[in-house]
Amino acid sequence: MSDLNKMGLAEARDALRAGDVTSVELTDACLKAIDEADALNAFVHKTPEIAMERAKAADERIKGGGAPSMCGLPIGIKDLFCTKGVPSQAASGILEGFKPEYESTVSQQLADAGAVMLGKLNMDEFAMGSSNETSVYGNAVSPWRRGNDDTQLTPGGSSGGSAAAVAADLCLAATGTDTGGSIRQPAAFVGITGIKPTYGRCSRWGIVAFASSLDQAGPMTKNVRDAAIMLETMCGHDAKDSTSADLAVPNFEAMLTGDIKGKKIGIPKEYRMDGMPAEIEKLWADGAAMLKDAGAEIVDISLPHTKYALPAYYVIAPAEASSNLARYDGVRYGHRAQLAQGDGITEMYEKTRAEGFGHEVQRRVMVGTYVLSAGFYDAYYNRARKVRTLIKKDFEDVFAAGVDAILTPATPSAAFGLGEMTEADPVQMYLNDVFTVTVNLAGLPGISVPAGLDTQGLPLGLQLIGRPWEEGDLLNTAYALENAAGFVAKPGKWW
Repeated sequence: MSDLNKMGLAEARDALRAGDVTSVELTDACLKAIDEADALNAFVHKTPEIAMERAKAADERIKGGGAPSMCGLPIGIKDLFCTKGVPSQAASGILEGFKPEYESTVSQQLADAGAVMLGKLNMDEFAMGSSNETSVYGNAVSPWRRGNDDTQLTPGGSSGGSAAAVAADLCLAATGTDTGGSIRQPAAFVGITGIKPTYGRCSRWGIVAFASSLDQAGPMTKNVRDAAIMLETMCGHDAKDSTSADLAVPNFEAMLTGDIKGKKIGIPKEYRMDGMPAEIEKLWADGAAMLKDAGAEIVDISLPHTKYALPAYYVIAPAEASSNLARYDGVRYGHRAQLAQGDGITEMYEKTRAEGFGHEVQRRVMVGTYVLSAGFYDAYYNRARKVRTLIKKDFEDVFAAGVDAILTPATPSAAFGLGEMTEADPVQMYLNDVFTVTVNLAGLPGISVPAGLDTQGLPLGLQLIGRPWEEGDLLNTAYALENAAGFVAKPGKWW
């Protein structure tokens, strides 16, 4: 079998069980693909020795029978997840040289299930960004190109390395994290599937924190079935995370029937933005028609506080970031600046943070500190928290009225070129999150499914938002949409 790295999780799992292929062969194919793809800058810390060791152990386990679904499957891990003895920098200069002595709960669960870690993946620094241009490792590059144009495109952010690696078949799947769309937006940009589960479904322990009330881990995969397989392994209660939900994790794959007859799918009128490209409008209408053809009932709904979501998000997320990032002070671990004669502790903090944090992280820390300061706390932070409650109630009301899922675009455009969004106007970049941040503010599950190509041949995704804790139902609706859309496009190899 050639091109083993092009397999998905389900396909590879079945081939492993049938004895058609070994985990060592699968892993070797992925490692070779990774070494040939340095132009994408997706893998930033390669771990071939760990990968081969785990692959050999997985083959033995599979021979013994009864191995879990993820056993022997080679995956990439976003650099935000702490991995024991392997650099875990969150793509930041301030964590240079940091090799944790512990493993994040999610990556541990994957390892326990026999998954093979190929290495750590590029991302925006501390997961702050929508284009993977704020990384200390440099930009991650999308495997996609616009027609015959060789402009380098963004794979999205913050999980840009994960998106590029899965789309380019460097790994079978990857972990991502989503604070305001960082799984769903990159998945849409590169034509793969990405799901953000309900807040509390996956443990946050050992994942470098950005905004603790919004962060959630999830899988980035080649299709919906693979997302269901990997998500089940990543979920579960964790006593080390006080926000982790003590709920049974269903067999998500078994729930993929593709039958959505009688399901109510809501179309929120507030997501029809001024200046939305006609292609996105058409994709959305086509998606609704596909779900209707599959037997669902399409209903118009209203989420009236949507227009306040971006401003509320960009108060709450930086506020939590400024609090979380206060721990990077050059005292206990990570980077410490060289001090001049006579410098005290204040100068050490200032110089260390100025050198260690990139511009976007500095900007958000300053915004966060400002909105939490004595004179502005009520005017900004408290008000944003109240708006968040209203946004959450909008969704609760819609679900209470019998809606099963909500269909929206995943992004306001296809992938843009690296460097096309200028640093001079960060708000332009923030607007990329317009369809995704509401889901994080309300703590709901959301999935991005590739559904078409734009006129330049770039992927476009649709987003489905589900009821809390009903990822299985959401995945099944996404499965029906995926089957109807029939998206099979792959980027042409140029790297």
